Amino acid sequence: MMAIQYFWRHPLAEQVREEGRVEVRTEMVLRILEWRGMPVPAAVRKRVMACSDPDQLTEWAQRAVQATDVAELFLEG
Repeated sequence: MMAIQYFWRHPLAEQVREEGRVEVRTEMVLRILEWRGMPVPAAVRKRVMACSDPDQLTEWAQRAVQATDVAELFLEG
């Protein structure tokens, strides 16, 4: 009997889901800043969009909620 391989369990499917999660979090960071009326310089937009770490993007989104300047997203500590 042949085993049935379901696409959603395939490693490629997980990769696609992870890329989607990263994309959503990237948009979330940028939208929070925009909703708060903060101008997002091209360099900041580029850095956020280049990030592929979902945990880092979540941290930046949390910082964006209280930041008074977009540079505060990238402060360490």
